[in-house]
Amino acid sequence: MPEGHTIHGLAKDYAAAFRGRKTQVTSPQGKFTDAADLLDGAELTHTEAHGKHLFLGFRETDWIHIHLGLFGKVTFGPTPAPPPTDTVRLRLANPTSYVDLRGPTTCALITPTEKQSIHDRLGPDPLRADATPETAYRRISRSRTTIAALLMDQKVIAGVGNVYRAEVLFRHRIDPYRTGNTLTPREWDAIWHDLVDLMHEGVKHNRIDTVRPEHTPEAMGRPPRVDDHGGEVYVYRRANLPCHICDGEIRTADLAARNLFWCPTCQNP
Repeated sequence: MPEGHTIHGLAKDYAAAFRGRKTQVTSPQGKFTDAADLLDGAELTHTEAHGKHLFLGFRETDWIHIHLGLFGKVTFGPTPAPPPTDTVRLRLANPTSYVDLRGPTTCALITPTEKQSIHDRLGPDPLRADATPETAYRRISRSRTTIAALLMDQKVIAGVGNVYRAEVLFRHRIDPYRTGNTLTPREWDAIWHDLVDLMHEGVKHNRIDTVRPEHTPEAMGRPPRVDDHGGEVYVYRRANLPCHICDGEIRTADLAARNLFWCPTCQNP
């Protein structure tokens, strides 16, 4: 599932191609046809992301709410657009650009009130200017749930997925099995600000890189990572491989139906 930096990047891409212009809106698949007919020819006025949720605003009053889920994909291209396949849930087009959305978990036309209710149920997003990390810490500091699970709970903090979760805990030498109520304010402040920096870099480069300069392949004389997720990481998807820092073996385990990765030596409780 795409993490928050990808969704914020998509919001920027939609804005660059379509904001301020009248847009042709269609649903070749047919599952969004009624809403597409209502929006066709309207101006795209806003694009916004909160965590893993993307919002496209039309006419100041109508919003398309998109959640890609596990299988959703977005494809941009120049016009003339190719004939759409019957898997395209939503196509936006103008004289210069088109974009196709396929396979999202959610693609719905919602009102501003419904949009606000989605924001209200999400935790603060490190990539949003209105984020309040104190809100997340209040929830974390009262919880006996593991910090690894809390970081993946979108009601606690929005946009963090499996990669950022594993990597930020490693970077701060925090045992993923520690409970939230043992995390100090100073530890949370360091985690939050690191996520802000890492995720902004993720938007900028469209990939997740988490290793510090002294641990890059060039600095360490090691081979670069080869993985379809891209980016240099410390522990994510490196189970049974040696840790870049201590040479110990990276571990993996199932936690809340997701694979957790950590270094037992560097993240010693």
